[in-house]
Amino acid sequence: MNDFVVVIPARYGSSRLPGKPLMDIDGLPMVQHVWMRANDSGASRIVIATDDARIEQAARAFGAEVVMTRDDHPSGTDRLAEVAARLQLPDETIVVNVQGDEPLLPASAIDRVAARLAADGRASVSTLAEPIHDVDTLFNPNVVKVVTDLTGRALYFSRAPIPWDRNAWKTQPPTLLETDAWLRHIGLYAYRAGFLAEYVNWQPAPLEQLEQLEQLRALQHGHLIQVATVTSSLPGGVDTLEDLERVRQHFARLSDEKRSEA
Repeated sequence: MNDFVVVIPARYGSSRLPGKPLMDIDGLPMVQHVWMRANDSGASRIVIATDDARIEQAARAFGAEVVMTRDDHPSGTDRLAEVAARLQLPDETIVVNVQGDEPLLPASAIDRVAARLAADGRASVSTLAEPIHDVDTLFNPNVVKVVTDLTGRALYFSRAPIPWDRNAWKTQPPTLLETDAWLRHIGLYAYRAGFLAEYVNWQPAPLEQLEQLEQLRALQHGHLIQVATVTSSLPGGVDTLEDLERVRQHFARLSDEKRSEA
Protein backbone atom coordinates (compact mmCIF):
# COMPACT_ATOMS: atom_id res chain seq x y z
CA MET A 1 0.00 0.00 0.00
CA ASN A 2 1.40 3.40 -1.00
CA ASP A 3 1.66 6.11 1.62
CA PHE A 4 -1.24 8.53 1.77
CA VAL A 5 -2.28 11.51 3.83
CA VAL A 6 -5.69 11.94 5.44
CA VAL A 7 -7.04 15.46 5.77
CA ILE A 8 -10.09 16.00 7.98
CA PRO A 9 -11.83 19.31 7.22
CA ALA A 10 -13.71 20.47 10.32
CA ARG A 11 -15.78 23.66 10.18
CA TYR A 12 -17.49 25.13 13.22
CA GLY A 13 -20.06 27.13 11.26
CA SER A 14 -22.30 24.38 9.89
CA SER A 15 -25.61 25.90 8.77
CA ARG A 16 -27.70 23.00 10.05
CA LEU A 17 -25.68 22.06 13.14
CA PRO A 18 -23.30 24.82 14.32
CA GLY A 19 -20.35 23.58 16.34
CA LYS A 20 -20.83 20.05 15.00
CA PRO A 21 -17.17 18.87 15.17
CA LEU A 22 -17.05 19.56 18.92
CA MET A 23 -20.36 17.94 19.86
CA ASP A 24 -19.99 15.21 22.46
CA ILE A 25 -20.23 11.56 21.47
CA ASP A 26 -19.46 9.05 24.20
CA GLY A 27 -17.38 11.59 26.11
CA LEU A 28 -15.28 12.76 23.16
CA PRO A 29 -15.76 15.49 20.55
CA MET A 30 -17.05 14.18 17.23
CA VAL A 31 -13.90 15.17 15.35
CA GLN A 32 -11.80 13.06 17.70
CA HIS A 33 -13.81 9.97 16.77
CA VAL A 34 -13.15 10.74 13.09
CA TRP A 35 -9.44 11.21 13.81
CA MET A 36 -9.34 7.88 15.67
CA ARG A 37 -10.94 6.13 12.70
CA ALA A 38 -8.34 7.64 10.41
CA ASN A 39 -5.60 6.45 12.76
CA ASP A 40 -6.84 2.90 12.24
CA SER A 41 -6.23 3.25 8.49
CA GLY A 42 -2.92 2.92 6.69
CA ALA A 43 -2.43 6.69 6.47
CA SER A 44 1.12 7.91 7.02
CA ARG A 45 -0.10 11.32 8.21
CA ILE A 46 -3.41 12.66 9.52
CA VAL A 47 -4.18 16.37 9.59
CA ILE A 48 -7.24 18.22 10.87
CA ALA A 49 -7.95 21.31 8.77
CA THR A 50 -10.02 24.02 10.42
CA ASP A 51 -10.63 27.75 10.38
CA ASP A 52 -11.80 27.88 14.00
CA ALA A 53 -9.60 28.31 17.09
CA ARG A 54 -11.97 26.26 19.26
CA ILE A 55 -11.58 23.22 17.02
CA GLU A 56 -7.83 23.79 16.79
CA GLN A 57 -7.54 23.85 20.60
CA ALA A 58 -9.61 20.70 21.04
CA ALA A 59 -7.72 18.82 18.31
CA ARG A 60 -4.29 19.70 19.67
CA ALA A 61 -5.47 18.60 23.12
CA PHE A 62 -6.03 15.04 21.90
CA GLY A 63 -2.77 15.00 19.96
CA ALA A 64 -3.80 15.77 16.40
CA GLU A 65 -1.78 17.69 13.85
CA VAL A 66 -3.73 20.81 12.86
CA VAL A 67 -3.50 23.16 9.89
CA MET A 68 -5.38 26.44 10.18
CA THR A 69 -7.00 27.43 6.88
CA ARG A 70 -8.80 30.44 5.45
CA ASP A 71 -12.48 30.85 6.29
CA ASP A 72 -13.67 31.83 2.82
CA HIS A 73 -13.29 28.57 0.87
CA PRO A 74 -16.26 27.86 -1.44
CA SER A 75 -15.89 24.10 -1.01
CA GLY A 76 -14.13 21.42 0.99
CA THR A 77 -11.94 20.62 -2.00
CA ASP A 78 -10.58 24.17 -1.97
CA ARG A 79 -9.76 23.80 1.73
CA LEU A 80 -8.01 20.52 0.96
CA ALA A 81 -5.94 22.21 -1.74
CA GLU A 82 -4.81 24.89 0.72
CA VAL A 83 -3.69 22.20 3.17
CA ALA A 84 -1.75 20.32 0.47
CA ALA A 85 -0.02 23.56 -0.52
CA ARG A 86 0.79 24.50 3.09
CA LEU A 87 2.26 21.04 3.72
CA GLN A 88 4.19 21.27 0.42
CA LEU A 89 3.03 17.81 -0.58
CA PRO A 90 4.61 16.43 -3.79
CA ASP A 91 2.23 16.29 -6.76
CA GLU A 92 1.86 12.49 -6.63
CA THR A 93 0.95 12.40 -2.93
CA ILE A 94 -2.44 10.79 -2.37
CA VAL A 95 -4.68 12.88 -0.13
CA VAL A 96 -7.87 11.36 1.28
CA ASN A 97 -10.59 13.79 2.30
CA VAL A 98 -12.37 12.43 5.41
CA GLN A 99 -15.17 14.71 6.54
CA GLY A 100 -15.14 15.78 10.19
CA ASP A 101 -18.75 14.63 10.64
CA GLU A 102 -18.15 10.94 9.81
CA PRO A 103 -17.49 9.35 13.24
CA LEU A 104 -18.57 5.89 12.03
CA LEU A 105 -16.57 5.78 8.79
CA PRO A 106 -14.67 2.46 8.65
CA ALA A 107 -10.91 2.67 8.29
CA SER A 108 -11.21 0.03 5.57
CA ALA A 109 -13.11 2.50 3.38
CA ILE A 110 -10.30 5.04 3.73
CA ASP A 111 -7.74 2.40 2.76
CA ARG A 112 -9.91 1.24 -0.14
CA VAL A 113 -10.27 4.65 -1.79
CA ALA A 114 -6.54 5.38 -1.38
CA ALA A 115 -5.54 2.00 -2.81
CA ARG A 116 -7.83 2.50 -5.80
CA LEU A 117 -6.08 5.72 -6.76
CA ALA A 118 -2.63 4.26 -6.13
CA ALA A 119 -3.44 1.40 -8.52
CA ASP A 120 -4.26 3.71 -11.47
CA GLY A 121 -1.36 6.01 -12.25
CA ARG A 122 -3.39 7.93 -14.85
CA ALA A 123 -6.28 8.78 -12.54
CA SER A 124 -6.35 12.03 -10.56
CA VAL A 125 -9.21 11.14 -8.23
CA SER A 126 -10.82 8.05 -6.74
CA THR A 127 -14.10 7.56 -4.95
CA LEU A 128 -16.54 4.84 -3.87
CA ALA A 129 -19.91 3.49 -4.97
CA GLU A 130 -22.34 0.80 -3.90
CA PRO A 131 -25.03 -1.13 -5.80
CA ILE A 132 -28.57 0.27 -5.83
CA HIS A 133 -31.22 -2.35 -5.18
CA ASP A 134 -34.47 -0.39 -4.93
CA VAL A 135 -36.40 1.87 -7.29
CA ASP A 136 -36.98 4.68 -4.79
CA THR A 137 -33.24 5.15 -4.31
CA LEU A 138 -32.55 5.07 -8.04
CA PHE A 139 -35.15 7.74 -8.81
CA ASN A 140 -34.29 9.95 -5.81
CA PRO A 141 -32.53 13.11 -7.11
CA ASN A 142 -30.76 13.50 -3.77
CA VAL A 143 -28.96 10.21 -4.43
CA VAL A 144 -26.07 10.62 -6.86
CA LYS A 145 -25.60 7.87 -9.40
CA VAL A 146 -22.41 6.98 -11.27
CA VAL A 147 -21.71 5.01 -14.45
CA THR A 148 -18.25 3.51 -15.00
CA ASP A 149 -16.29 1.95 -17.83
CA LEU A 150 -14.91 -1.60 -17.75
CA THR A 151 -11.80 -0.48 -15.86
CA GLY A 152 -13.79 1.23 -13.11
CA ARG A 153 -13.26 4.77 -14.33
CA ALA A 154 -16.22 7.11 -14.01
CA LEU A 155 -18.03 8.01 -17.22
CA TYR A 156 -20.59 10.29 -15.61
CA PHE A 157 -22.25 11.24 -12.33
CA SER A 158 -25.87 12.31 -12.22
CA ARG A 159 -28.87 12.89 -10.00
CA ALA A 160 -30.94 11.21 -12.72
CA PRO A 161 -31.53 7.42 -12.82
CA ILE A 162 -28.64 6.37 -15.06
CA PRO A 163 -28.20 4.16 -16.99
CA TRP A 164 -31.73 4.27 -18.42
CA ASP A 165 -33.24 0.93 -19.44
CA ARG A 166 -34.80 2.00 -22.74
CA ASN A 167 -36.69 -1.22 -23.44
CA ALA A 168 -37.92 -2.09 -19.96
CA TRP A 169 -38.91 1.47 -18.99
CA LYS A 170 -40.58 2.60 -22.21
CA THR A 171 -43.88 3.64 -20.68
CA GLN A 172 -43.40 3.89 -16.93
CA PRO A 173 -40.77 3.66 -14.20
CA PRO A 174 -39.96 0.16 -12.95
CA THR A 175 -41.33 -1.35 -9.75
CA LEU A 176 -38.36 -3.69 -9.32
CA LEU A 177 -34.66 -3.61 -10.16
CA GLU A 178 -33.57 -6.99 -11.44
CA THR A 179 -29.82 -6.40 -11.86
CA ASP A 180 -27.03 -4.53 -10.07
CA ALA A 181 -26.33 -2.24 -13.04
CA TRP A 182 -27.01 0.88 -10.98
CA LEU A 183 -24.48 2.41 -8.60
CA ARG A 184 -24.95 4.96 -5.84
CA HIS A 185 -22.02 7.30 -5.44
CA ILE A 186 -20.48 7.53 -1.95
CA GLY A 187 -18.78 10.87 -1.36
CA LEU A 188 -15.43 9.72 0.00
CA TYR A 189 -12.57 10.95 -2.20
CA ALA A 190 -8.83 10.51 -2.67
CA TYR A 191 -6.92 13.04 -4.77
CA ARG A 192 -3.43 13.53 -6.07
CA ALA A 193 -1.99 16.71 -4.57
CA GLY A 194 -1.03 18.03 -8.01
CA PHE A 195 -4.64 17.72 -9.17
CA LEU A 196 -5.84 19.77 -6.19
CA ALA A 197 -3.47 22.59 -7.16
CA GLU A 198 -5.00 22.64 -10.66
CA TYR A 199 -8.59 22.22 -9.55
CA VAL A 200 -8.78 25.41 -7.49
CA ASN A 201 -7.88 27.50 -10.54
CA TRP A 202 -10.78 26.20 -12.66
CA GLN A 203 -14.13 27.92 -12.96
CA PRO A 204 -17.22 25.78 -12.23
CA ALA A 205 -18.01 23.68 -15.30
CA PRO A 206 -21.38 23.75 -17.12
CA LEU A 207 -22.31 20.17 -16.20
CA GLU A 208 -21.27 20.78 -12.61
CA GLN A 209 -23.60 23.78 -12.43
CA LEU A 210 -26.51 21.86 -13.96
CA GLU A 211 -26.24 18.82 -11.71
CA GLN A 212 -24.73 20.67 -8.71
CA LEU A 213 -22.02 17.99 -8.53
CA GLU A 214 -18.43 19.15 -7.99
CA GLN A 215 -16.86 15.98 -9.38
CA LEU A 216 -18.14 16.81 -12.86
CA ARG A 217 -15.63 19.68 -12.99
CA ALA A 218 -12.82 17.12 -13.00
CA LEU A 219 -14.46 15.06 -15.75
CA GLN A 220 -15.12 18.08 -17.96
CA HIS A 221 -11.45 19.05 -17.65
CA GLY A 222 -10.43 15.60 -18.87
CA HIS A 223 -9.27 14.10 -15.57
CA LEU A 224 -9.90 10.45 -14.75
CA ILE A 225 -11.83 9.34 -11.66
CA GLN A 226 -11.52 5.78 -10.43
CA VAL A 227 -14.54 4.23 -8.67
CA ALA A 228 -14.22 1.34 -6.23
CA THR A 229 -17.42 -0.59 -5.55
CA VAL A 230 -18.18 -1.65 -1.99
CA THR A 231 -20.72 -4.33 -1.17
CA SER A 232 -21.84 -3.17 2.26
CA SER A 233 -23.37 0.24 2.92
CA LEU A 234 -21.27 2.76 4.78
CA PRO A 235 -22.82 4.40 7.85
CA GLY A 236 -24.11 7.91 7.33
CA GLY A 237 -22.51 11.06 8.71
CA VAL A 238 -23.96 13.64 11.06
CA ASP A 239 -25.94 16.44 9.40
CA THR A 240 -28.84 16.88 11.83
CA LEU A 241 -29.68 16.47 15.51
CA GLU A 242 -31.43 13.23 14.58
CA ASP A 243 -28.21 11.94 13.01
CA LEU A 244 -26.29 12.94 16.12
CA GLU A 245 -28.70 11.03 18.35
CA ARG A 246 -28.42 7.97 16.09
CA VAL A 247 -24.62 7.99 16.40
CA ARG A 248 -24.76 8.54 20.16
CA GLN A 249 -27.07 5.55 20.52
CA HIS A 250 -24.64 3.47 18.45
CA PHE A 251 -21.76 4.25 20.81
CA ALA A 252 -23.99 3.69 23.85
CA ARG A 253 -24.79 0.19 22.57
CA LEU A 254 -21.08 -0.51 22.08
CA SER A 255 -20.38 0.61 25.66
CA ASP A 256 -23.16 -1.63 26.97
CA GLU A 257 -21.75 -4.60 25.04
CA LYS A 258 -18.25 -4.01 26.43
CA ARG A 259 -19.59 -3.84 29.98
CA SER A 260 -21.54 -7.07 29.54
CA GLU A 261 -18.43 -8.83 28.23
CA ALA A 262 -16.25 -7.66 31.15
